[in-house]
Amino acid sequence: MADRDAEQWYPTAAYLYVLHLDNLALAWEYLRRNPEYRRDWRDRQRRPEAAQRWGLRLLEDPRLDSRDAHPVWFPDHPELIHLYPDVDPMPDSVAFDFWRIPGSKCLVHDGRRLLLTTRWPGCCLRLDVAPGLEQGMAYVHAVRACSRTCGRFRSIATELDKLAVAADVGPLAAVRCRPSPAALLELHSLQALDATLAGASLREVAAGLFGPPAVIDDWHADSGLRSKVRRLVRRGRTLMHGGYRRLAQLDGRGEGRSTEPVKRP
Repeated sequence: MADRDAEQWYPTAAYLYVLHLDNLALAWEYLRRNPEYRRDWRDRQRRPEAAQRWGLRLLEDPRLDSRDAHPVWFPDHPELIHLYPDVDPMPDSVAFDFWRIPGSKCLVHDGRRLLLTTRWPGCCLRLDVAPGLEQGMAYVHAVRACSRTCGRFRSIATELDKLAVAADVGPLAAVRCRPSPAALLELHSLQALDATLAGASLREVAAGLFGPPAVIDDWHADSGLRSKVRRLVRRGRTLMHGGYRRLAQLDGRGEGRSTEPVKRP
């Protein structure tokens, strides 16, 4: 980031938490590094309306990474689960029990409703709690309708299943598989972005990400390593300057991908 020196971006271990972030959390990681966003945060008392410029309802502190920050996106993520009181409950209806919801919980009021984010090993779930829903009341889940509902409903049902299982078991830890290439790409992109914002050269970025021996063995004008570092830096800057919106699905297409869709015949 712009105000950090090389010693702070160099250790890759400081970025390991990135391997387990979902798209919304990754979008925040890129946005909070944007120098213009950081300027708007400093001027938030004079410019409270600046949040929507960045796809947020409220400005969030860019000094907080995704483990501590709770940005409220605008518009809502398509898979946000809404909880409403059940006006016609069945005899076997489940009662809303805030304290039975597993994980580390955070409540944010955006001026209209409560947004609940809960995290436990291997999962992060975001819920919108309607103002009329109280502890012990029967409730229903609601999601926005769309032209491609089946995939979204299956995704949301999977998350709700995780919530039900976690509430019964209460896991203390989770075994994770080896990081995927996509997760490693995000880690390297963020580290390369921080390095260049701190003033590092491409060669220094390569040494930080892949080690000095790799630079000694394969750093010349047409080397694959040099091309790879350039792509990482370019990708990080693209995501920081608006590309994060695609990760957060703020474009309304619900794709949640950082790259442009492939054109098919």
